[in-house]
Amino acid sequence: MIPTEHAGGGGALRTERDRQPRRDRRRRRRPHARDLELLVGGMLLVLAAQGPLAGRLDAPWLRAWASVFLAVCVQALPFLVLGTVISAAIAVYVPASFLERALPKREALAVPLAGVAGAVLPGCECASVPVAGRLMARGVAPSAALAFLLSAPAVNPVVLTATAVAFPGRPMVVLARFAASLATAAAMGWLWARFGRPEWLRPKARGELPGGTGRESRRQRYRETLEHDFLHAGGWLVVGGLTAATLNVLVPRGFLEGLGGVPVVSVLVMAVLAVLLAVCSEADAFVAASLTAFPMTARLAFMVVGPMVDVKLFALQTGTFGRDFAWRFSAATLVTGVVMASLVGWWLL
Repeated sequence: MIPTEHAGGGGALRTERDRQPRRDRRRRRRPHARDLELLVGGMLLVLAAQGPLAGRLDAPWLRAWASVFLAVCVQALPFLVLGTVISAAIAVYVPASFLERALPKREALAVPLAGVAGAVLPGCECASVPVAGRLMARGVAPSAALAFLLSAPAVNPVVLTATAVAFPGRPMVVLARFAASLATAAAMGWLWARFGRPEWLRPKARGELPGGTGRESRRQRYRETLEHDFLHAGGWLVVGGLTAATLNVLVPRGFLEGLGGVPVVSVLVMAVLAVLLAVCSEADAFVAASLTAFPMTARLAFMVVGPMVDVKLFALQTGTFGRDFAWRFSAATLVTGVVMASLVGWWLL
């Protein structure tokens, strides 16, 4: 029998309907907790099995593969954690109206300022798409919102610091990444202001992030956002590390050197690879650094294109702004990113 509230003035019994939402919330949180436990448990299992398996799996190619994979993941993991910590804090504690109040009304000025704002408001690629949608729904010019969408995951301090660690003693690589990425974001904003059509862009109305405004509610949202971003980005980091290790071991060195020897072809190959791998921007510099058979300009294209155009971003943009926009914007961003990376690479590298 389902309990009902007591009719008297004493304490009322909790009804089945009152208890159901709490159980639903616990049920929704459990899969994320299990995913985190599996991730940590798998990492511990790999470390524990490294010694016993070393003698049986002592092939030179396997050692080389494992060395590249571990080097990419271990170097990138601290920056991945730092990036997700900061992006989760911004998603929860920084109101979406901040950029709206800070940007001027003139699009020609708002676009570069929105790009610079991305450098001081770090966030992952996935988080920048809904933020841009909220900004447009609140009246921010689409050109400025799109410039912020492209620059936030590409030129923020976490990404630039990770790039400096991935390429030690080469500060021009960091400068080149910053210049090419910011130029791409500003160019795309100005292109949209000049050629963009309202019917291509149908952003859904978005308000603030769901949830209450109390301290405990914000802490809970922060934990959930941090857990989601870390698991999502960590998974793509592993995919990028696996692919980089496989390319270094299985693909003949002469073939890679042949592609790397042709400037235009090498840049295009690395740009397409960035689209397909969809590596997190906090980790892509370590993947690029491991692909030593390609020239530096081609690896710069990988780091410029990756945070702006990839398969997961295309899906997110399609769901947020519509397929007509996603096809046009992704194709134009890919071409612009390749051109800017080539020009900056020729100039600085």
